[in-house]
Amino acid sequence: MASDVPGYTWGTVVSMAQAGIRYFSTAPNYADRIGSILLEWENKPFYWVSPCGREKVLVWIPFQGYAASHVFRELSPRFVEYYQKQLEISGYPYDVTYLRWAGKGDNAEPDLSICDFVKDWNAKYEWPRFVIASTSEAFSALEARYGPRLRRVRGDWTPYWEDGAGSSALETAANRASSDRLSQAEALWAMKGPADYPRAAFEEAWKNVLLYSEHTWGASCSVSDPENERTKEQWAIKQSYCLEAQRQSRQLLERAAQRASAGSGEAPPGALDLFNTTSWPRTELVVVPQELSGGGDRVTDDRGRAVASQRLRDGELAFLAREVPPFAARRYSISAGAPHVPERVTSSGAVLDSSRLHVRLDETTGAIVELRAADINGNFADTTSGYGLNDYLYLPGDDLADIERNAPVKIRTKENGPLLASLVVESEAPGCHRLSREVRLVAGLDHVELLNLVDKKRAPVSPHPPDGDFATWGGKESVNFAFPFNVPAGETRIDIPFAVIRPDTDQMPSACKNWFSVGRWVDVAGPARGITWVTLDAPLVQIGGITANLLGPQTDPALWRKHVGPTQKLFAWVMNNHWKTNYRAYQEGPVLVRFVLRPHHGFDAAEASRFATGFSQPLVVTAARGATPATSPRLRVEPTDVLVTALGPSDDGRALMVRLFGASGATRKATIRWNDPRPSAVFRSDTSQRRCVKLDGPIEIPGWGLITLRAEFE
Repeated sequence: MASDVPGYTWGTVVSMAQAGIRYFSTAPNYADRIGSILLEWENKPFYWVSPCGREKVLVWIPFQGYAASHVFRELSPRFVEYYQKQLEISGYPYDVTYLRWAGKGDNAEPDLSICDFVKDWNAKYEWPRFVIASTSEAFSALEARYGPRLRRVRGDWTPYWEDGAGSSALETAANRASSDRLSQAEALWAMKGPADYPRAAFEEAWKNVLLYSEHTWGASCSVSDPENERTKEQWAIKQSYCLEAQRQSRQLLERAAQRASAGSGEAPPGALDLFNTTSWPRTELVVVPQELSGGGDRVTDDRGRAVASQRLRDGELAFLAREVPPFAARRYSISAGAPHVPERVTSSGAVLDSSRLHVRLDETTGAIVELRAADINGNFADTTSGYGLNDYLYLPGDDLADIERNAPVKIRTKENGPLLASLVVESEAPGCHRLSREVRLVAGLDHVELLNLVDKKRAPVSPHPPDGDFATWGGKESVNFAFPFNVPAGETRIDIPFAVIRPDTDQMPSACKNWFSVGRWVDVAGPARGITWVTLDAPLVQIGGITANLLGPQTDPALWRKHVGPTQKLFAWVMNNHWKTNYRAYQEGPVLVRFVLRPHHGFDAAEASRFATGFSQPLVVTAARGATPATSPRLRVEPTDVLVTALGPSDDGRALMVRLFGASGATRKATIRWNDPRPSAVFRSDTSQRRCVKLDGPIEIPGWGLITLRAEFE
C-alpha cells in the first residue's frame, strides 16, 4: 500500500516482482498535484506490466484515493447511495470494489465507527455487502472473478512529487553518491570473499539512504512558516539521514578497499591499487590526492609501462588508467621523473582542443556554443534556440518571460594539459552569490566534463505569509541549465530504474510530462549522430523547454502538460522551492552540479549505461598494502550488454548475490565465467536471497529484465 503520492517509476514493477508482491494498492490524494491520475485510473484496476513484459502487478486506485473518509467523514446509507451512483455513472463493470477509510484526516486515529456500521448494514441488507478487509483480500477477490478481463498497461508512470528533491539539491546529490558508494563497497567485499561481511553496518547505511529519499522533507509548515522550530527540527532529522548515509558509506568503502588491497608481502613505495567494481573493463581519468602521490609525477602500470599523467594546480596527480579489468584490480606506481605525454589537450582563450573534441565557449554567457567531434560531422550545440550548452537560467516565479541569465563572464585557464585541460567561467548570476563553471577535456577521451558550482543565495521567503494566500508567499524560484542539442531527427531516451523510456511513447496515461526523474543519463540520437548527457547530481530534467513552472497547489488536471513531442532540448532542473508544504522553502550555500557530454555515432543503451556508471562509480583508489592484486576478474559476464547492477555477499555469508540486467533491451543468453574459487552451485533467486531454481549453462536475460542469482561456495 502507498498513500498520497501520485506516480511511480516503471522499475517499481520489477522491484515488486522480485519481492513476490502481486498487488499494489496505490491511493494518491484526491486533488493536489496529481495531474490526471484519478481521471484516468480511479476505480479502473489494471495490470501494470514490467519493462521486459514478463512481470506484472495488479494496481487499483480506490474512490477518492486514500482520503474518502476525509471527504465524507462517516459511512452512512446516504454515502452508500452516493457511491453506488458514482459507480453507475462511471460504468464500473465489476461486482466488487474497495475503499480506503483512513480516519478523519492525515495521520489520524482509525475510525472505529465503521465496525458498527458494517455490522448493522450487513444484518439489515443482502446487497451490497461490506467487509472490513486487508488489501490482499480485496485484490484477491477482484482477481479471482475478473483477472483475465483486466487491462494490461505498459509504460512509466512518471511521478509528480519528485520535484521536491530539488528543494535541497546539496543533500539530494550527496545521497545519490552515498547509494553508489554502498554498491561499490558491497562489490569490493564480494571480490575479496564474503567472510566478515558487516551486514548490520550496510543495512543501517542503506536504511539512511532510503529514509532521506522518502517522499517528504519536513513539517507541514515547512514552507508557510520556515522559521518555525518544528520546521527546523524536522528538517534536521531529514538531513541527518543523508549525513549519516554519507559518513557510513565513506567508511564502508574505505574499509572494503583496505581489505581488498591487503595481502601477504609488502607493497613497494608509491604503489597504488585501482579497483573496478563494475562488470566491464574501464579506461578513465584517475585523480590521486596529494598525500598519496607525493613521490613524483611519473606513473607506470603493473607491466612497467608509462601512462599519461599530469600534476594539477591543486597538488593532485591525474593519470589515465587503461583497461582496468571488471571486478578486479590493477596496480600503478608513482615515482620521480617527467610525466609521460603520448598526446596533448590544450586550452586557449575560450577554446579547448584535443585530438577527439573541439569546444568553444561564448565569451559573454560562458555557455558552450560549439561542440564538435573529430569523426562526426556537425556542431552538437543548437545556438538557434537562444541558449548554448550549460547555459545558466534562473526563473523567479512562474512567468517564462521573467527568465534571467548570468552576468558577463570572465574565462580563465585552470589546467593547460598535456593530459587535462580546463577553462573556468566565473560570473555573477541571479539567485547566486557567485556562479563558477569548469569545462574539462582529457587527452585520449571522447567526452566533456562540466563542473558547475552554484553558490546559492537564500530565497526571500516570507516567514509568516497570510494563511492560504499563496500568491503573497514570494521567493518562488528555480535554477536551470540549458542543453539544446543539435541532433537532426534526434529522439530522446531517458535512463530510469531497469528501463529506458521515450517521452510520450513509453509513458502510461496520466504520467507527468512537465518534468522527468532521471537515473544517470539522457540520450538524444538521430540516424547520423547522437549525444549522451550524464547527470551525476541533479535527478530532474525538463524535456523541450522550461515546463516546470507550476507553483504551489495544482488541482486542475488541465494545467498539466499533455504531450512532449519531438525535441532535442534538455533543461536540467537543479533547484526549486515550488511546493507549498513539506519540502524546503529555501536553500543556500555552494552546491556542485556535474554533467558529462559524449558525442557518438549511434545509440547504444548498454554503452550509455556503462559510460554513465563509470562517473557515478569511479575506479576506487587506495594505497597498496600487499602483493600485487589479481587482475583476473572475479567474474565476467558475456555478452557485454548484460550488466551486473549489483554484486555483494548474501546476508547469511554463504553466497554471492548477483543481479543481471538486460541493458540493451534485447533478450540475451548470458554466460558467467568465474575465477577461482568457483561457485559449487548457482540458483535463480529474488530479494529474499533464497534458492529458487538451480541453474546450469547460459541464463536467459530478457531485454530490460532483471535476474537475481545466488552463487553458493563450499
